[in-house]
Amino acid sequence: MTDLHHQLQGLWLPLITPFRDGELDVSSLRRLVRHYAGGPVDGFILGATSGEGMALSRDELEGLVSVVLAELSASSRHLPVCLGLSGASTAGMKEALDDTADWPINGYLIASPYYTRPSQRGLVRHFNALADHAAWPIVLYNIPYRTAVNLTNETLLALADHPNIAGMKDCCADRAQSIDLLNRRPEGFRVLTGEDAQTFDALSDGADGAILLSAHLQTETFAAIRTLLRQGQRDAALAAWQSVVGLTRLLFAEPSPAPAKHWLWRQGLIDSPEVRLPMVEVSEDLASWLDAERERRAQVALQPA
Repeated sequence: MTDLHHQLQGLWLPLITPFRDGELDVSSLRRLVRHYAGGPVDGFILGATSGEGMALSRDELEGLVSVVLAELSASSRHLPVCLGLSGASTAGMKEALDDTADWPINGYLIASPYYTRPSQRGLVRHFNALADHAAWPIVLYNIPYRTAVNLTNETLLALADHPNIAGMKDCCADRAQSIDLLNRRPEGFRVLTGEDAQTFDALSDGADGAILLSAHLQTETFAAIRTLLRQGQRDAALAAWQSVVGLTRLLFAEPSPAPAKHWLWRQGLIDSPEVRLPMVEVSEDLASWLDAERERRAQVALQPA
């Protein structure tokens, strides 16, 4: 069992990638890492969906990893880091694994091949080939509404036996499928939800943690939900969840991560809300709603307990 099998639990943050004037904004990136490393985050995902990884060059990805690891080292918080990779061909993905084999990361988050819509047999062979080839452990990423193919539970259980596959990020959007997997998975195979709006249900059902864009905001509250559930304090966990569930809808009211970037820009954690085409910044209407909600929460925080 790899180190990642043990590390893959709790609250992981799929870190946004800050840009300014078309370039990676290193100063904002350092600020983000310092901020979140000081809180209840158990790991970082870099360059995945929320990190606009498909809009980054290989050199930019390497720079992103380097800056994050250097900042974590300076903060003395040695959090595990996984790199998001995706592609439509097995051969191309093997090349990406080769290119990153000597990067000092802890693992990869790899989505199903997109566009090609392979069969379940093809998916088993694809992920087994990648796991055989990879220098670092793999976390499967099941997100059928983006890839157009669902990893069925039979496929996931077949892959779960591979020693270099540590677990999965579950975005299947089917609670029955998720519960069935949680009940049948082998010991040590980690399941983290990535469905922000279904976090409470997933953690209540037994997920080992969550990988949440929404946890860029109210990080302590999102972390507390799992802690309280594990302590048997369901009512307190539900109250915490109800205080943030609205954010999970607001931050996906337009294509992510633009809404989160707007909030973090207004908060002063990043210097620009810039995203890369084909993504665009939030509309004026959503910007107004985000600003109003941020101000409302700031006012609530100032009120005496």
